[in-house]
Amino acid sequence: MNSQQRCDFLIIGAGIIGLAMARELKSRLPAADILVIDKEADVAYHGSGRNSGVLHAGFYYSADSLKARFTRDGNRLMTAYVKERGLSINQCHKVVVASDEGEIEGVQELQRRGERNGVDVRIIDEQELAEIDPNAKTTGIALYSPTTATVDPGQVCHALKEDLEAVGVRFLFGQGYYRREGRNAIVTTGGMVLEAGLVINAAGLYADTVARDYGFSQNYTIIPFKGIYLKYTGTDKPIRTNIYPVPNLKNPFLGVHYTVTVDGTIKIGPTAIPAFWRQNYVGLENFSLGELFEIIGWESRLFLGDNFGFRSLALSELKKYDRSYFTGLAVKMVKQIDTSGFNQWSKPGIRAQLLNTTTKELVQDFVVEGDSRSVHLLNAVSPAFTCSFPFAAWVVDHYILKQ
Repeated sequence: MNSQQRCDFLIIGAGIIGLAMARELKSRLPAADILVIDKEADVAYHGSGRNSGVLHAGFYYSADSLKARFTRDGNRLMTAYVKERGLSINQCHKVVVASDEGEIEGVQELQRRGERNGVDVRIIDEQELAEIDPNAKTTGIALYSPTTATVDPGQVCHALKEDLEAVGVRFLFGQGYYRREGRNAIVTTGGMVLEAGLVINAAGLYADTVARDYGFSQNYTIIPFKGIYLKYTGTDKPIRTNIYPVPNLKNPFLGVHYTVTVDGTIKIGPTAIPAFWRQNYVGLENFSLGELFEIIGWESRLFLGDNFGFRSLALSELKKYDRSYFTGLAVKMVKQIDTSGFNQWSKPGIRAQLLNTTTKELVQDFVVEGDSRSVHLLNAVSPAFTCSFPFAAWVVDHYILKQ
């Protein structure tokens, strides 16, 4: 392997966003030499391979947000890609249920948002809900989303890698970003020097730190949140469809819900527990003292100031380590379920959530910064997996081909 290489486009990060960027660039510029690097041994080692696999419909978000448009279009584009490629998909749909009369207005607001966003959603009554999923329980009305589906995110990422290699995109694994070298090159963690016409930073949990080497992300930092699901191991199938509660639209988390995965497994979750370092999956794995001090510092400030309700969020999320408390949050959305069947924790994932350090608010929409030498995808925010294809097209249009 040459210790020095050159390419037209260097993409840092082989998660779904990096792969989608490579796919979009290659489709627009077939002759371009594109190199994707990642510090891990293969694609989708982190958020992209650890998420729920839900293809969201796009009714949660205000119509003026990028996220609303990208989710709506991404659902259609990713569904088409998965079917074209012969990959696994479970078109199990979704319902959002009201736990009491006070949440009926929340259901109606989600319908209004969905209609403004051009998403196929409709209000259903309790009788129609029973036809969709006999076990789902609501108060008066629910919201039905027929286009919500689940896929296998790891399978999708590996298929994209195969497609990209077939058209000449190069991959270097075990070579993470280490530092910037001059105007147009980087040094990798493996000691390679890679020179690029344009660097595209899709580094997920580390996107902000890479961006700062280029003078960007001055008002942002990543705050990691740990997401874990509880899997149902019973032999019966008590849930047919994804069942979600009415969320608190002031924060980016959707609350504990039922997900039916691509293989029919039922799980509840996820948590959104503040993590103490960026890859704080299990125990002291991937421990970083520097990250611990930096992140605990920010989390302490947010806790003391109770910015965006962080104090109550953190305390309620930590309770979810108690399995009985966790399952209790899901019980009210169904008529009956054996909670003892939820007894297997899933592989944890870490959500890379951008914090505006000036306003001390969690950023709920996509954030991109860049210039003619580098483009930084700072907040590829959930549901980034669903949004990946239209988001990549938007970045190419607004930050790459415009230059």
